[in-house]
Amino acid sequence: MGLQITDADRAFAADARAYLRANLPEALAYKVRHNIRLTKEDLTGWQEVLAARNWYAIGWSKEMGGAGLTPVQRYLFEQEYGAICAPHPCQFGIAMAGPVIHSFGNDEQRARFLPDIRENRTFWCQGYSEPGAGSDLASLATSAVRDGDHYVVNGQKIWTTWAQWADWIFCLVRTHKGERPQQGISFLLIDMRTPGITVRPIRTLDGEAEFNEVFFNDVRVPVENLIGTEGEGWGYGKYLLEYERFSMSGAARSKRILGELKEDAARLGVANDPLLQDRMTRIEIQRLALEHMELKLLSQSEAGENPGPEASKLKIRGTEIAQALAQLRLDIFSSQVLPYSEAFLDGEADAENPAAAGAAAAWLNLRKLTIWGGSNEIQRMILAKQVLGLR
Repeated sequence: MGLQITDADRAFAADARAYLRANLPEALAYKVRHNIRLTKEDLTGWQEVLAARNWYAIGWSKEMGGAGLTPVQRYLFEQEYGAICAPHPCQFGIAMAGPVIHSFGNDEQRARFLPDIRENRTFWCQGYSEPGAGSDLASLATSAVRDGDHYVVNGQKIWTTWAQWADWIFCLVRTHKGERPQQGISFLLIDMRTPGITVRPIRTLDGEAEFNEVFFNDVRVPVENLIGTEGEGWGYGKYLLEYERFSMSGAARSKRILGELKEDAARLGVANDPLLQDRMTRIEIQRLALEHMELKLLSQSEAGENPGPEASKLKIRGTEIAQALAQLRLDIFSSQVLPYSEAFLDGEADAENPAAAGAAAAWLNLRKLTIWGGSNEIQRMILAKQVLGLR
């Protein structure tokens, strides 16, 4: 895509730069820079800042109630956003549930849910993976049986990020069995305050508790919360995952982190190490290629096309770069990264070297990216079959 940046685009970028930098709290930037764990209030408070300019829904069209930015403007915004130490906004409502509700929901559902998502009034989580049904999502067993004006939901979801904070969860559930496992799956929106829902945290190796198990025991969900047609949820779920994978690229954020690591290496006197320079150069080349892919898909999105299987490229490369940067940070700081302090990560104590203090925990946490949003192995299978036409 050839970028044609107009004076109006440059003015938009300058406005975004000034607003973001003026409104990002120093304490929040410090947390993000040093991998200190964020609270719900950290996330929602910052999202409120974005929503005030309708920039929380940065990828939404005007038809959806969003800012309606052009691909160039969205690219410029991502560059300005990535240059500051701001948290990545929660994507479950704004980048996943919202597009599905807009594309496949009815007028009443759009009017009911989209304004609250756009204006940061509801916090969402995703109910896809189950024990034994992660990458093989079509094997899900959580059932939803019609009982008058309600579905009665029973089953379990796992690896449900931020379920402990969520107001709503969008779920793939089995409403009937079909000839193929992808048939008979439906897409339900469920209020997390409904009786019969239990959330249990899963503590990961880095000590974080962002993942959860969610149990449904005779949970009654109004039929009006069904998106689209009963039994057609598999198609809606795939559509959503394409948007999730699109949002996992993070090229601009990776640019900032690489710049920080170069500064750290110079401060520690290792910047001239030829092997370290080689690794940084390779990461930068991969990041630039990723940025080019982002621009291509943004252009297609502006033309009314959904990302399609091409989004798998962004997911694979974006997560690989993020993990490579986490490994690079470990190697730059060497023995300084261990042991890490839970008190520092929880924001309860200072550290002698904050840039190193959270490095090991961040490395452990980012192992999840390999399988988050669909494992990278599955993404390569998607590309092989749907893009290259291999069988």
